[in-house]
Amino acid sequence: MLPQRFIESLVGLFLILAAVSLTVLAFQVSGLTSLFPEKSYPVTANFDDIGGLKIRSPVKIGGVQIGEVSRIDLDPVTFKAVVTMNIYQKFNDIPDDSSAGIYTSGLLGDNYIAISPMYNTTYLKSGSKIEMTNSAMVLEKLIGQFIYNIKNNGNNNSEEDGDTHAKK
Repeated sequence: MLPQRFIESLVGLFLILAAVSLTVLAFQVSGLTSLFPEKSYPVTANFDDIGGLKIRSPVKIGGVQIGEVSRIDLDPVTFKAVVTMNIYQKFNDIPDDSSAGIYTSGLLGDNYIAISPMYNTTYLKSGSKIEMTNSAMVLEKLIGQFIYNIKNNGNNNSEEDGDTHAKK
């Protein structure tokens, strides 16, 4: 028969192992960190409006994730958002004349950056800058513009009707 102390030590060791395993699993599933991050290279792009883009938002080409947003800053001269993306090293053949746009997953989903490759035979490399960008379509701004246009069209129609009645 095994001594009581040995059994208690095995149970304690098992509990510690289980806690460590669950912690690693939680971090892997949440995407907060990776034990073995892929090698990547930084690429920047300037946007007028990034909407709800966040650090760790995906960077995609054709729906396939090729990297993630690593940093978001504000250019003090142009007041544009400077987005730094880490592109996975295995995607080292992206043409340097590609464009980047900020899109939304679904109607109210999270934002991501979509890169549209072009045709140059020179490729993005560490420190490259994507020149052609399309800012985020912010739903609140679109709704505001729509309401403003409806209101102005309603006022214009009323004035025209008033002018017509005045001339009669």
